[in-house]
Amino acid sequence: SREGLFGVLPMPDVEGSLAEIAYAFDTLKADGIQLMTSYGDTWLGDPKYDAVLDELNRRKATVFVHPLAPTCCSSLIPWVPAALVEFPQDTNRCIMSLMFSGTLARCPDIKFIFCHGGGAMPFLAGRVQHSGSNRRFLDKVPNGIEHELKKLHYDVALAAFKPSLSALFALVPTSQVLLGSDYPFSSIGAAVGGLAEFGLAEADARAVGRGNAERLMPRLKELVEA
Repeated sequence: SREGLFGVLPMPDVEGSLAEIAYAFDTLKADGIQLMTSYGDTWLGDPKYDAVLDELNRRKATVFVHPLAPTCCSSLIPWVPAALVEFPQDTNRCIMSLMFSGTLARCPDIKFIFCHGGGAMPFLAGRVQHSGSNRRFLDKVPNGIEHELKKLHYDVALAAFKPSLSALFALVPTSQVLLGSDYPFSSIGAAVGGLAEFGLAEADARAVGRGNAERLMPRLKELVEA
């Protein structure tokens, strides 16, 4: 096959997920694992998922995280589609749950990719870092909040717009940003066009469009060249 492969786990079943991680990597030779931001009303930083995250860290896995609307909030405003508001908000919740549970610091070798420019995290990063409400959790983030947010990777699916990209590139270096389309809800053309309009330097555009993905998933380069 000339295509990459991400394994999908039967979360929130921890034992089943551990077995599937082994099957995905050892038998299927997957390039990474796909997870959701939440399951029911639990997020990835919940201690019940520690064994799954620890195993992914041991394998130095690339992990793609896609949002959805959690049980609590899927129909708060019936006439506002959850995908417009709750999906990006669930990315915020997931990243915060991973950070302030200590999971990001404990599992530094997982290469996380979050969708949609990281939800509102580029806008919230300063607030999260400087708000006094973070004090009782800071021991879980020994390397600092900015360090953890800058280590994450973010795709630009449905976020390739000047305000979103301006905030994202102000938060993280180009090396942490990847092309994404969110097809069929959006298109690769919208993402490519938005990045072109933003005006990245040629080398940065190549990195976002292809190079960063090849670094995270080296087999992709081999597949293209085969």
